[in-house]
Amino acid sequence: MKEQRIMDRKVVPSETVLFREGQEGDVAYLLQAGEVEIYKDLPDGTERRIGVITEGGIFGEMALIDNQPRMANARTLDSCTLVLINRMMFEERLHKLDPFTRGLLNMLVRNLREMSNRVAT
Repeated sequence: MKEQRIMDRKVVPSETVLFREGQEGDVAYLLQAGEVEIYKDLPDGTERRIGVITEGGIFGEMALIDNQPRMANARTLDSCTLVLINRMMFEERLHKLDPFTRGLLNMLVRNLREMSNRVAT
């Protein structure tokens, strides 16, 4: 019989910082309910919003794709229900893709990181 994996589900209160820019990414998130803000801290101490993740969205995956530190911060805007996708589970799925698709994902992540850095300055 094949072993069934159960993903962790977590309810997080409003205004909870889930991760910060520069941290190692060991988990991605699937947002089942609520909203999460993705933002960058600017040198002058202010914040710049990059986007808002809504129900059904996935975030935090870029650090798992390219093994680079988090490129931004993530904070809940209200109470959120999250499904946590750990690195091992994510990599298992990623390795099932053909090499072309994996390469394309890496290129897209690199481009997104570059664009995000330009927007935040």
